[in-house]
Amino acid sequence: MRGYMLFSGTANIELAKKISKHLDLPIAEAKINRFSDGEINIKIKESVRGKDVFIIQPTSAPANANLMELLIMTDALKRSSAKSITAVVPYYGYARQDRKAEPRVPISAKLVANLMETAGITRVVTIDLHASQIQGFFDIPVDNLYGAILFKNYIKSKKFENPIIASPDIGGVARARYFAKSLGLEMVIVDKRREKANESEVMNIIGDVEGKDVIMIDDMIDTAGTMVKAAAALKKLGATSVMACCTHPVLSGPAYDRIEKGELDELVITDTIPATHESEKIKVLSTGRMLAEVIRRVYHNESVNSIFETE
Repeated sequence: MRGYMLFSGTANIELAKKISKHLDLPIAEAKINRFSDGEINIKIKESVRGKDVFIIQPTSAPANANLMELLIMTDALKRSSAKSITAVVPYYGYARQDRKAEPRVPISAKLVANLMETAGITRVVTIDLHASQIQGFFDIPVDNLYGAILFKNYIKSKKFENPIIASPDIGGVARARYFAKSLGLEMVIVDKRREKANESEVMNIIGDVEGKDVIMIDDMIDTAGTMVKAAAALKKLGATSVMACCTHPVLSGPAYDRIEKGELDELVITDTIPATHESEKIKVLSTGRMLAEVIRRVYHNESVNSIFETE
């Protein structure tokens, strides 16, 4: 009998199916219901005694329901004598509240880490945490995978004449620099001032973009305000084209409408969060193969980091 099992919550069943196919391992049966008042009820339908278990469940919208589903399934598996429980959380919700930036605010990313550990999760696999220090909020192993590996070949296939990498804000400079270095490209920075949550104003472009094919790199796009305004600013300064690559397509509120009507030529996203709309401007790359390989390596105690070193 196989020594590890896959389970999936309801947050991203299509991604779970892709991972299952790559591993040639079926998704184990779990009955997930809700009581009439919305409470989550889960029953594990197969024996997990002594097994290494992997739960595939991003904590994307509806964040509270998906997080509770993960915690309750973890509790059910722990009480069913699973040997280990690895939470495969492609998108880690509440990651934007990762520090006390002003008085009387929570550090929600730390609270969620505490909840996961208390529930019984023994390892976390995630992609592009909003802030790398969130790994330190856990006292269990955390594999924070690089989503950039998925964008490299796609960008190369575009055969841009004069490509350049851009960070859409100061906070993303380290991520953009890593990506630019891996592709051997130069980098520019979009400097913006955020007036309030989910709203931004592009102020200045640090670097020369005239005649360049600009590729903006970010970990997530929420309302798409930053990306669309940045694209407009880059085009105004002479950029030939503007593409954005984003691991987590939160895409809430007016995001899809802004992308359709804005100056952004193409948005490349992954399937860590299920897309709710289709658009000719949006290209979706799957994380299924990468996550399947990481799950296999974690189970066999092989190096995970070497996946990214060889690419």
